Amino acid sequence: MGIFDELKKLFAQSHGDSGEKKEASMSDQKKMTVEEVNEYMKKQCGFVPRMFKIINTVTPDPGRTFADFYASIFGDGALSRKVKELMFMSGGVAYCSPRCIIHVIPAINAGATSGEIFEAAAVGMILAGFVPGGPGIPYAFEYALKCIDIETKFRKGEEWEYLPQPKFDRGIY
Repeated sequence: MGIFDELKKLFAQSHGDSGEKKEASMSDQKKMTVEEVNEYMKKQCGFVPRMFKIINTVTPDPGRTFADFYASIFGDGALSRKVKELMFMSGGVAYCSPRCIIHVIPAINAGATSGEIFEAAAVGMILAGFVPGGPGIPYAFEYALKCIDIETKFRKGEEWEYLPQPKFDRGIY
C-alpha cells in the first residue's frame, strides 16, 4: 500500500467516511453564484481568502474545490479544527507570512480564546528565532502583534486587514 492509499485511509477514518460513498463529479454539482460560493467558503474555511474573493467573481468552481480540500485538512480529527488553525497561525508568525496569520479568523470561529491566540502567536514568535534561516524573534514579534490586532478588531466587528492592498506599480508611480 502506497503513501497516497494510507493518506486516503487516514482521511476516511478521521472524517467517518467508509470510502464507499459515490462522489459526485463537478459536472453533476449545481453551479454556484459568487455569493453562494463565498458563503460556502466561509462555512468550510471560516473565511474567504482574498484571492478567492476575486477568483470567485470569474468562476466559482475553484473556490468550491479549495473549500472542500481545506475542510478535509482542517476539519476536526485527532486534532481539533481550533488547534489546527492556531498551529497554522503560529507558523505564519514564525515565517512572517501575512497570508498565514489570517488563520486567526478561523481560529476564532472555531472557538479560540484571546489567551489561546496570544500563546500561539508567542510560540510562533519564539520559533522564528530557532528555525534554520528563520526571520528572527524581533521580526516575528510584529506578526504576533498583528495577530492580536486582527483578533481585537474582528471580535469588535471592525474592519481589519492583514496585508495592505497591492499597488502593482513596482514602486514606479
